[in-house]
Amino acid sequence: MQARPKQSTGRYAGKAATERHAERRQKFLDAALQLFGAGPGYRTTTVAALCEAAGLSTRQFYEEFRTLEDVLAALHLQVNHWAESAVVEALAGTEGRPFAERYDSVFRAYAASLASDPRRIRIAFTEIVGVSPRMDEQRLVRRARWVELIRTEAAAAVHRGEAADRDYRISAAAFIGSVNGLLHDWAAGWVDASLNEIVDELVRLLLALLRPAD
Repeated sequence: MQARPKQSTGRYAGKAATERHAERRQKFLDAALQLFGAGPGYRTTTVAALCEAAGLSTRQFYEEFRTLEDVLAALHLQVNHWAESAVVEALAGTEGRPFAERYDSVFRAYAASLASDPRRIRIAFTEIVGVSPRMDEQRLVRRARWVELIRTEAAAAVHRGEAADRDYRISAAAFIGSVNGLLHDWAAGWVDASLNEIVDELVRLLLALLRPAD
């Protein structure tokens, strides 16, 4: 493994070092989104190819990352952050609305964040799978965050009398597994359906999971 060069700390062209490094890091991530998500994929992309796509040098790469796997890890977290931000915004914007309307809007916001760029789906559900134990752990940790979000929302729905009072832990995990599996298979071309049809079906599953109390 190549040692990381020491990062510069002074100002250049009116920008602080931290700002320059952030911009370079994002250029690498933008290039990776294209190469990993729409090009040859993570497993066949080289550092040299990524640097060429980003318009930066290999020295600059090693100032920001140690390996290509570090790039994939950062990109996967970024894609999840975009989706999570969309969900949080949808939750805030639908507060107080009826049960079915609220959760329909929330999940559609999640799906729209991913589907707005097909490369995001490939990063989230295809490229990261089976890369290494480290990446498998990161994927499971992120999945656990989504499971916990559903459990939290279920508990709030129970409190409002909108959902049955029961343990949603297993159901939430099963739903997230369904989301990951179905979107993965759809992105791979194994499911003959439009994205709207996929989202409609997953929304029905979500609403069935958080079924209103009798």
